[in-house]
Amino acid sequence: MAPNTNRVFYVNAVSHPVFLEILGARADVHLDRLRNDSPEAESAPVLEQAHVYQIGATRDELALAFHGTAALLAKTPRLLAVSSNGAGYDTVDVAACTAAGVAVVNQSGGNKEGVAEHVLGLMLALSKRIGETDRFMRAHPDIPRTAYMGHDILGRTVGIVGLGNVGSRVAELCRGLFRMRVLAYDPYLTAEQIAARGAEKVSLDELLAESHYVSVNCPRSKETLNMIGAREYALMRPEAYFITTARGGIHDEAALAEALTAKRIAGAGLDVWAKEPPEPDHPLLRFDNVLASPHTAGVTHESRREMGRYAAEQIIGILDGKRPPRLINPEVWPAYRERFARIRGFAAEG
Repeated sequence: MAPNTNRVFYVNAVSHPVFLEILGARADVHLDRLRNDSPEAESAPVLEQAHVYQIGATRDELALAFHGTAALLAKTPRLLAVSSNGAGYDTVDVAACTAAGVAVVNQSGGNKEGVAEHVLGLMLALSKRIGETDRFMRAHPDIPRTAYMGHDILGRTVGIVGLGNVGSRVAELCRGLFRMRVLAYDPYLTAEQIAARGAEKVSLDELLAESHYVSVNCPRSKETLNMIGAREYALMRPEAYFITTARGGIHDEAALAEALTAKRIAGAGLDVWAKEPPEPDHPLLRFDNVLASPHTAGVTHESRREMGRYAAEQIIGILDGKRPPRLINPEVWPAYRERFARIRGFAAEG
């Protein structure tokens, strides 16, 4: 292998074969594949030589030994970047990477269409009570047509927690298709920025109190962990629906089950869970007014291809010394540039 070969590795699988095709077309890139159960003798040489780690974004699918922690970074002296398969980066200790001079990047926006459409699908199915009538009809011979009367969503209010790529697309769809009033809670955006994305900036409490649909679309972080709990469900309208396609751990599952039992809210659409996938006897799966999916909102053919392309093109840019467009820890850049020049022999962008 040539001494200037760029080494990229991944564990188990990548988002889409296009990732392998794009990087495989570069003669100066060598790809290594490890598995959750790869023995130390196989993984150690790969880790020692790696420049980029394409990491799985789902906690429960990736062995802890391959999470982007300080322990793994200690085994990767030449590592320049950790690249998440998706928009989330739950498997990466960003602070540890920053301390080590390692860039963390994601593929934010690659699956926004798939996730935003999933949100709309849950909103519509919950409002029309499609899940409830489907279950009833499979178990009973007769169903009164007025027994499961639903609601139109035209002109109602949606509250979006996190107005990034997905949240902005949800806002656009709700406003354009159903002329909904769109509220947004995002402490990182100004009122002007939120207005430019088609929403009104409000506090979280205001959003919860005024919305018929609450859609969580923010990353999981120290700030958002357990952000939605018993207090927050109590602020919601009794006819409101709670929908999340973000990450497990942002909402309190036990508190949500209690709110549903007490009929404090009308129902929920859940794509993410504290443990994924949830067990079949999970308390939230016992409610007829809960629609569930196993973290598949962004798992469409189109979204997976986009994320694979995003990741491969961003990695090529990194290896060529360019500043990545989806850098999670921009504060790392001075230390990163010093390491990059030492490891690669030429300077990265300023």
